[in-house]
Amino acid sequence: MPTQSEKAQAFKVLHETGETFAIPNPWDAGSAKMLEDAGFKALATTSSGFAWTLGRGDGQVSLEEKLNHCKSLCAVTEIPVNADFEHGFADAPAEAAANLVRLAETGVAGGSIEDWSRSEHYDFNFAVERITACVEAVEKLPFPFQLTARAEGLLRQTEDLDQVIKRLQAFEAAGAHVLYAPGLKTLEEVETVRSAVKKPINVLGPFLPSAKLEDYQRIGIERISIGGALAGFVKRAVQSGIEQMSAGAFSWT
Repeated sequence: MPTQSEKAQAFKVLHETGETFAIPNPWDAGSAKMLEDAGFKALATTSSGFAWTLGRGDGQVSLEEKLNHCKSLCAVTEIPVNADFEHGFADAPAEAAANLVRLAETGVAGGSIEDWSRSEHYDFNFAVERITACVEAVEKLPFPFQLTARAEGLLRQTEDLDQVIKRLQAFEAAGAHVLYAPGLKTLEEVETVRSAVKKPINVLGPFLPSAKLEDYQRIGIERISIGGALAGFVKRAVQSGIEQMSAGAFSWT
C-alpha cells in the first residue's frame, strides 16, 4: 500500500502531465474499490452520494461522519482520494482551515472547499479570506495536499460566469492548487474559464453529457469529475428494482 505522501505526490503529478484525467466519485468503500479496479488513477468523494448512503440529503452529514467516510475510502484503495469537503464544515476561515488539516489526517491527497455555506453564498472578500486561510494551513503539511477552490455561483444560480471567473482568479491568487466552477454547461464556457486562469481546472462532467475527454484535452482541462451522478444512476436502478418487486416481479435480477 502506498503511503499518503506517495499518493499525494502522484495526485499532484496527475495535474501536471498535460493529460486530461477522469476522477470518478465513489460513495462507499465498495464503489471505490470497483472504480480503482477499473483502472482510474484517482478518486473523489461525493457529498450527495455519501449522504444518500446514510438516508439523508446533501449537506446533512456531520464533520465526524465525513472524516470517517474519507478514512474508510483511503484505507481500501491504493490510489489518491480527493475529498468533497463542502464548505469546510465551518464559516470562519480559521475553523475551516483547522478542519481541513483534520481531513488531511484521514489519508486523502486533496480536498475541495466551497464558497457556499449550505444556505447562502459567501461574500466575495470573505470567500477569498477562507481560501487564503486554507492554503496557509495545507502548505504546512508534510506532503503536497491539492486544495481545490470551488466557486458555486453557477451551480447555485447566484452569479453569472463573469462573477464566477472573478472568484476563481482571486482563489488562484490566494494560492489554491486547483480551480472548480461546477455548472459550466458548454465547451465554450469551459474555454472561457481556461483562458482566464492558469491553475489546473476541474470540470463537472454531467453538465456536458456529450463532451468527451478528448474535447477537454483540446481545451487544456486537467480533471473531470462526475459528482453524485454515478451514485444517482445506482439509486435509480435500485428504485426500479424496488418498484418491480413491489409489483411482484423479479425480472430485474
